[in-house]
Amino acid sequence: MYLDPMQYNLGAVSGALVGFTLGMFGGGGSILAVPLMVYLVGVPSAHLAIGTSAFAVAANAFANLLGHARLGNVKWRCAGIYSVAGIIGAFIGSSIGKMIDGQKLLFLFALLMLVIGILMLRKRGADGDPGAQCSRENVHKVAGFGGLTGIFSGFFGIGGGFLIVPGLIASTGMPIIFAIGSSLVAVTAFGLTTALNYALSGYVDWLLAAVFIAGGVVGGLVGANLARHLSARKGVLNSLFATLIFAVAAYMIYRSVGQPSVA
Repeated sequence: MYLDPMQYNLGAVSGALVGFTLGMFGGGGSILAVPLMVYLVGVPSAHLAIGTSAFAVAANAFANLLGHARLGNVKWRCAGIYSVAGIIGAFIGSSIGKMIDGQKLLFLFALLMLVIGILMLRKRGADGDPGAQCSRENVHKVAGFGGLTGIFSGFFGIGGGFLIVPGLIASTGMPIIFAIGSSLVAVTAFGLTTALNYALSGYVDWLLAAVFIAGGVVGGLVGANLARHLSARKGVLNSLFATLIFAVAAYMIYRSVGQPSVA
C-alpha cells in the first residue's frame, strides 16, 4: 500500500512526537503512534496502522534504551524477566487481535488507557526504592505482570510501555525513572514480536515505518534528557504521564464512537 508524500512527512512528525514520549516516559509512544497513524497520517486500515506502529515503536524504544542505559536507569535483570514473559503474551495477544474488527480494537484500547491513567494518578506521590531488584521473592510477580502486559501489548498492537512502567513499579517497588528505563527493553521486545506477527499478514508499511523511526530518534533524545531533570520532582512524571493518557484516550473515544468500521 502506497501513501502520498505529505502522509510520509506527517509520519516523520508523528515519529518525533512518539520518540519524545518514549524518551520521557518509557511508554506512551504507542498510545500516540496508533491514533497518529490513523487520524493524522491517514493510514486507511487500523490493522496496518497497528502493525507499522509496532515496528516503529520497537525501533524508537531501542534507540531511547541506549540513552537511559548510559544514565544508569535500567534494571537489566527485571527488564529481562519481564520481557521474556511478555514476548509469549505478545504473540498470543497479537494473534487474537488480528481477528477482531479494527475500530473495536481502537475503542477498547482507549478504555484500557483510562484505567491505567487512573492507577498512575493514584500512585503519583510514591518515591519507590532505588535499590529494588528482582529476586526469588518477587520473580513470580514480575513474570506475571510481564505475561499479562505482553498479551495486552500484542492484542492492541502497542509497545506496552504505559502498561510496563506501572507493572514494574507494582511488582518491584522501583522508582518511576528506573521503571521508565527498564521498560524500554520490554517495549522493544514486545513491539518486534507484534510487528513480526502483523508483517506475516502484510500489515506493515515499511517506508512509513522508516520515516517514523527517523523522526523518533530526534524526539527521543529530547525526551530522555527532560525525563532526567523532571525525575527529581516528586510525582511530576507520573502526573504528566497520566494526563497524556487521558487526553489521547478521550480523543480516540470521540473518533471511534459513530465512525464506520475499518479493517
